[in-house]
Amino acid sequence: MRVFDFDGTIYDGESLFDLYLFSAKYNLKVLRYIAPVLRYAIKYKLGRATFDQMEYGVGKLCHGYLSELAESVEFEELVNAFWDQNMKRIKSWYEPCEDDVILTASFDITVGEACRRLGVQHLVSSTIDGSTLNVDYLNFNINKPKRFRELYGDNARVDEFYTDSRFDQPMIDMARHAYMVKGNKIHQVK
Repeated sequence: MRVFDFDGTIYDGESLFDLYLFSAKYNLKVLRYIAPVLRYAIKYKLGRATFDQMEYGVGKLCHGYLSELAESVEFEELVNAFWDQNMKRIKSWYEPCEDDVILTASFDITVGEACRRLGVQHLVSSTIDGSTLNVDYLNFNINKPKRFRELYGDNARVDEFYTDSRFDQPMIDMARHAYMVKGNKIHQVK
């Protein structure tokens, strides 16, 4: 099986951030979340936020953002419009195979639509409860391999793993072969 990180790996950019900016066309009030979102992202990338801080902060921000947005647009409509415009940002080197798994910190309600359009049936992602708009599971850092094993078993064989970040080292360690993606350049790291 081949396993792919999504943002920065097969998608050129950070899809959640891009969706966030795209959603401002529907409700300008969501722009008030930009500073806290950027603060958490920077702290995480610099290693200055603990996993618990990220889980709490992202959960709180996500709930507020989705609640605000729900006042002006159906989220499914927004996601479809976003992917109508942004499927072109799927990198040309990626050709989906039947057993591919997308393993991402992004949310099921957003990346799920991209996977559907690509024909990818296996998605391991962060999840949101559609009725409460609360984050159920944040699939980043140590949660990625944990969730992957829960869904595919301890003996699941990852033939190839593709990522753009060393934060995915636990998945690199699990894979028989691993690849680092920078733009459209791919080099083997294991």
